[in-house]
Amino acid sequence: MSTPLSTDALTTTNGPRAGLREWGALVVLMLPVLLVSVDNTVLNFALPAISEALRPTGVQLLWMIDVYPLVLAGLLVPMGSLGDRFGRRRLLLIGATGFGIVSALAAFAPDVSALIAARALLGVFGAMLMPSTLSLLRSVFVDREQRRLAIAVWASGFAGGSALGPIVGGILLEHFWWGSVFLLAVPVLVPLVILVPLLVPESRDPAPGPIDPISIVLSLTTMLPIVYAIKSVASHGFAVDSVVGVVIGLASGFAFVRRQLRASTPMLDMSLFRRGSFSGAVGVNLLSVTAFVGGLFFVSQHLQLVLGMSPLDAGLVLVPGLVVMIASGLLVVPIAKRVRPSIVIPVGLSISAVAYALVAVSGGQLTAVALALIFMGLGLGIGAAETVSNELIIATAPAEKAGAASAVSETAYELGAVLGTAVLGTILTASYRANVALPASLTDAQSAAAGETLGGAVSVAEQVPAEVGEALLASARDAFDSGVGVAAWIGSALIVAAMVVARTTLRKAR
Repeated sequence: MSTPLSTDALTTTNGPRAGLREWGALVVLMLPVLLVSVDNTVLNFALPAISEALRPTGVQLLWMIDVYPLVLAGLLVPMGSLGDRFGRRRLLLIGATGFGIVSALAAFAPDVSALIAARALLGVFGAMLMPSTLSLLRSVFVDREQRRLAIAVWASGFAGGSALGPIVGGILLEHFWWGSVFLLAVPVLVPLVILVPLLVPESRDPAPGPIDPISIVLSLTTMLPIVYAIKSVASHGFAVDSVVGVVIGLASGFAFVRRQLRASTPMLDMSLFRRGSFSGAVGVNLLSVTAFVGGLFFVSQHLQLVLGMSPLDAGLVLVPGLVVMIASGLLVVPIAKRVRPSIVIPVGLSISAVAYALVAVSGGQLTAVALALIFMGLGLGIGAAETVSNELIIATAPAEKAGAASAVSETAYELGAVLGTAVLGTILTASYRANVALPASLTDAQSAAAGETLGGAVSVAEQVPAEVGEALLASARDAFDSGVGVAAWIGSALIVAAMVVARTTLRKAR
């Protein structure tokens, strides 16, 4: 039988209030959050430089982005469970050290294959970081009112990292090679490794069960094949490999759930999902992040490769919206004390849905001003939704299972990041391939590069005569934007779905 939910998980304010040391611990625990979010955003803005330097194919480009959150999502639940058993602070320190070393290796990757492998290994160590930070907040901040504020600050770290990444990354990309963006991890991880033992107390499950290698394998074989199938279908339609991927993923998922229900000490307590406040909050995270990351994928490329902005200028365009995302996550805290989540979340997300609809109606002809307004809308809604939903997930779970519950929240986030790039990104790739017109004078190698990605077309345009390059760029940019409208409508539909989930499943949550 699964472990029953503790009755104190949903209490409002019944624990000792945090002091200076606890708030200092919060600052330290935000460092890995900033690191992971900066890593995601910086890579999006480094894509044009990487495309020109390493010449990846369209599939390689997507895998370079996807492999990190994919491995991360597959390992979050096992790592969260390991943190509950062996110590969340210990796992955080191991993950931080490994992440820093592999980031340095990624910076000097000699080819695309090595970079993809480094990104996969970053996912392994990143999976040790994220559940540990959120679950440690559960043990540090016992008072729920303070914990809600702490989680709002923690969640704002994602937006803060997203805002900081383009600016710092833009400066680096204008003065150094693309690999310099990966070295950003070093100055973040050094103070983390020093301060965590001083400020953050160790916490773990007092009665942990044994490690379950079979469940770990099943969690991976659930995630990997399904996301591969989605990418495959979006790229070139249904095929045998995509069908096999779905079958393997669903079968593994069924076996994983069945094993957890039968285990005396499951790796993931499935009874958590019987509560609407838990499962609904997880669903809101998944859908809203899928839309947000998918939008960031095509907007970052549009700003640089279509509008011709530098990485720094493109990053500055997005900053106002990301600042609004941080502010909304903090300002929703006093509102959430008085208004039900089933009202707060849908109202906030409605702004994001309208923002995506405006992109779709524009037909993909976006301007820098419109992009700034759009991301203000996206940030306002998603910032508030993430704060409320993450706090609900932590408050619903028993304290001893905080690591596993936090891992579920982070899994939804990272799976959303994978799906956002896989679904919206591959729609754009397919539309680009179908609509780009390649000049007849290009060589076979140039045609292959320009026909795969917009970044490849920009690189080829610099190698050919001016008039041929101009014609190629005009066609490539039109082809890229032809898929933006469709992708934006899908993003809007995802946000609306998140609103419906919040309204129907969180009615009893306070």
